[in-house]
Amino acid sequence: MKKKRILSAVAITTLSMALLTGCGGKTADDNRDSNEVDALVSEYGYQWADASAPILNEKGAQELSFNIYSSKNASALDYNDMKIMQDLFESTNVFVSWENVSESVYSQQKNLILGNADNRPDAIYHAGMSSGEIIKYAKRKVLLPISDYLEYMPNFADILEKRPDIKNQLINVEDGKIYSLPRVEEMGLLQHPNLLFLNKAWAIKAIEAGAVSGIAATDVKDGLALNVDQMEAMLRYFKENDMNGNGDAADERPMNFVYNNWQGNQCDLYGMFGINDNLEHRVVIDGKVTYTVLDERFKDATNFIAKWVSDGLIDKVSFEQSQDNFLANGKGLELYGAFYWWESETVVSNPENYICCAPLIGPNGDQTICVSNNPEISTGEVIIFADTPNVEVLLTYLDRYYDPLISAQINYGPIGIVYEEEPDSNGMLVQKEVPEGITSDELRLQNAPLGIIYLSDYAWNNVVNMEPRARLRLERLNAYATPYVSDNVVPCPNLQFTMDELNTISNYETNINDYIRTNLIDWLLKGGVTDSAWNTFQNDLNGKTHLLDVKDVYQAAYDRYISEN
Repeated sequence: MKKKRILSAVAITTLSMALLTGCGGKTADDNRDSNEVDALVSEYGYQWADASAPILNEKGAQELSFNIYSSKNASALDYNDMKIMQDLFESTNVFVSWENVSESVYSQQKNLILGNADNRPDAIYHAGMSSGEIIKYAKRKVLLPISDYLEYMPNFADILEKRPDIKNQLINVEDGKIYSLPRVEEMGLLQHPNLLFLNKAWAIKAIEAGAVSGIAATDVKDGLALNVDQMEAMLRYFKENDMNGNGDAADERPMNFVYNNWQGNQCDLYGMFGINDNLEHRVVIDGKVTYTVLDERFKDATNFIAKWVSDGLIDKVSFEQSQDNFLANGKGLELYGAFYWWESETVVSNPENYICCAPLIGPNGDQTICVSNNPEISTGEVIIFADTPNVEVLLTYLDRYYDPLISAQINYGPIGIVYEEEPDSNGMLVQKEVPEGITSDELRLQNAPLGIIYLSDYAWNNVVNMEPRARLRLERLNAYATPYVSDNVVPCPNLQFTMDELNTISNYETNINDYIRTNLIDWLLKGGVTDSAWNTFQNDLNGKTHLLDVKDVYQAAYDRYISEN
């Protein structure tokens, strides 16, 4: 690989007059000269139609290269050294030199890279481009309009044709073009990032002690549906007794979560009052963008939860701990009576000691859970610069990432390291046993670049087996989460905005979120919200914070999205 890297660098210099002249100075609106593609075909064997064949011939492998800039996880190998990237070179003959930096370095350099026309890479992977940034740099002719080159991207073009919902989450409203490549991983896991787990042995002790009425010890199994009175009595028993038997009745943590974390957060508690809350407090109900904080039931729920906090039934540490602290405290001696998280297996040392509960039943009989806006379709993952030479070759190369067989390896790791060399009896990839001394997460992060992929129903049914823990979580969600959400409630998808709409969001949304967050944490930790404070809060949301203006922007964007699907 090092030899080829040196050769390609020299070749790019010497070939600039022969083939690349006229590409570097082009803007996104210029039509690509078909003679340039013809030259790539004749000189370097460039082809894009047969996804099983190399994209370039051996000469192209030696003389053409691309530089892609990318942030990476601290645990990951340098992308140049990853087996999947080396395998891709062998199968495509397209050489990519990866420049990896940390996520923090990228966040610092992002604007500098985009603004420096004299020293840019050919593309940015893990670009994290927002709608506003795409509009801004598309107008400046910095970004390549990828949708002008779909004939060279058979996989991506097929996705856009079959999935207008994906297409409509990518299109730039200002000119109707696509300027970024997406990541699509659809497993049905992200919409409900919380599950309620309960310590089975502790629950049985509370029942047998007569502290909880209406249920028997034999009821304590997966799917248990507790009403708020039963849960409150159980949590109180956990708090007042030495449940883990270590002689300290004060170290038990009745209920725990990580406040405002993307997973395992407080939002499901609002489901006791029939509210499908999430971290943005924004959800779509009957086709209308709805803010949960405008609902009177939100006040009642907040006051109810605040009382549990005041009574010590919800551990106050939940509001200040990091995800890492939460996970560390779950290991070893059992401290958690109940907790919200993605899965119990990553939280506690003995997950078999915990059951997965149905959502809590509220004082008025409501039983629902949060509907998160965590997207399974991530836009802005990869951008290509408008002056990138031989861009058709690069796009065809990146298009291979959307082949399900490649997507699985980009997302989890390569065949031979993460997946068995031979498929199972159904012809599908199956994961190898994780080596001793390393977790599945560590193995994945070391060997998978993540980023642009397409893993949807077809892939899970025909190409790759879900990893066991994903299957387990999906089974739990299907049993104990999704049945409790009405069909008329859906997440707010990725939406594309006009520049005027983006200006409205930019002017007001951060202040709105800060205002809600400041008041909510104060209420939850200090006993609740008074009627007068609630009325002031509502008046401010409807007035000086401009929440209704922001709500109208989201509604207009959502209406466009629906009308085009």
